[in-house]
Amino acid sequence: MDIKNYIEENKERFLSELFALLRMPSVSADSAYKSSIEDTARWIKEALLAAGCDKAEVCETPGNPVVYGEKHVGDNLPTVLVYGHYDVQPADPVALWDTDPFEPVIKKTELHPEGAVFARGACDDKGQMFMHVKALEYMVKEGKLPCNVKFMIEGEEEVGSKNLGWFVERNKEKLKNDIILISDTGIIAKDTPSITTSLRGLSYMEVEVTGPNKDLHSGVYGGAVANPVNVLSKMIAQLHDENNHITIPHFYDKVKEIPAEERALFAEIPFSLEEYKKDLGVADVQVEKGYSVIESSAIRPSLDVNGIWGGYIGEGAKTIIPSKASAKISMRLVPDQDNKEIEALFTKYFTELAPEGVTVKVTSLGGGPAYAMTIDNDGYRAAEKAMEKTFGKRPIPSPEGGSIPIVALFEKELGTKSVLMGFGYDSDLIHSPNEHYGLFNFFKGIETIPYFYEYFVEIHKK
Repeated sequence: MDIKNYIEENKERFLSELFALLRMPSVSADSAYKSSIEDTARWIKEALLAAGCDKAEVCETPGNPVVYGEKHVGDNLPTVLVYGHYDVQPADPVALWDTDPFEPVIKKTELHPEGAVFARGACDDKGQMFMHVKALEYMVKEGKLPCNVKFMIEGEEEVGSKNLGWFVERNKEKLKNDIILISDTGIIAKDTPSITTSLRGLSYMEVEVTGPNKDLHSGVYGGAVANPVNVLSKMIAQLHDENNHITIPHFYDKVKEIPAEERALFAEIPFSLEEYKKDLGVADVQVEKGYSVIESSAIRPSLDVNGIWGGYIGEGAKTIIPSKASAKISMRLVPDQDNKEIEALFTKYFTELAPEGVTVKVTSLGGGPAYAMTIDNDGYRAAEKAMEKTFGKRPIPSPEGGSIPIVALFEKELGTKSVLMGFGYDSDLIHSPNEHYGLFNFFKGIETIPYFYEYFVEIHKK
């Protein structure tokens, strides 16, 4: 049976199983969900065994467990290592969801006329990771698995993969492979497939500004004592100049200028500024001067405040000068920028911005380096042929602004390249309320993955 017929015969079961996975609130950022994390890991282990893995196990780490599985076909055949993650972002703010974030529903949208699954983790990354499990099921049942396959599904990607490096370093022989296949990225559009060729790195910081040793009455002390919320706001405002250039000294020292020929390739990526603004509900964009939206959001570094808090935020009025104010700040990095070095530069500069009368605490919440791959390797060629087979069009090599910090570590520790063959859309609202993943995308991924295996084995033999 070919893959299209197999999907058609099993699509309701595939969705039912995916829904069961999405109902598990495997939020890695909140320790209150620890038991759900463990339940989800065990569920994936059983799903891998049911799909045809010879063995699967839940591997303990100092943090959340890693699920490992493998199917061995032959000693002289290449091995594909599939990486994904089962942890998800918090659902907050829950009030902005149209439906329960952990009770998946299918709804039609303008971009998904065939329907999309709305749930936290639908696209990032449970839906995309589960495509690989179902593709394996097909290949095993139909006797069409042409090589060995291993799975490494982790539970800490959304908090920086804190312990995956620990696991990889201790299991190099177990994880030995010829190529790593990852679906945690996206395509440009339904009729424009693409393969991600670069990811930005990440430095994630939390800052805390402390003024008085307790909250103060703003009528008695206002105008005389530094207000940490006011101070923090001013400090954050100084992190960019009028050209949206990051002001941290030496931040750009290792940032290479983009060659003209590369910029010309980016200009060929289908993009409508008006549609972009309309989709986001904004009147205009705010980019680094001299760079396009695609360049600013994918191949230039950036700095953003991800959350800020301090003082009274309840209903009604409470006139205080708060004792503390805090913010979470992320910096997306490009190749050659070292995330640890950037953390140090940020810490020094941000501390120096503080006026007398307050103290500043800066804490790193993790990160990782950027990653770039060439299109001149077996993995990319196999992904290109597979997508061309199922989409009927050659995919465009495309940069992506997000981060998968562990990808660079894989190459360093395991010595193999990663292929970023994702199927989501930028508009699927990952990390936001109403995250969703199209049925077209889910089933197209299952259809495409077996061809990747077929073409990789063919190309690898040459």
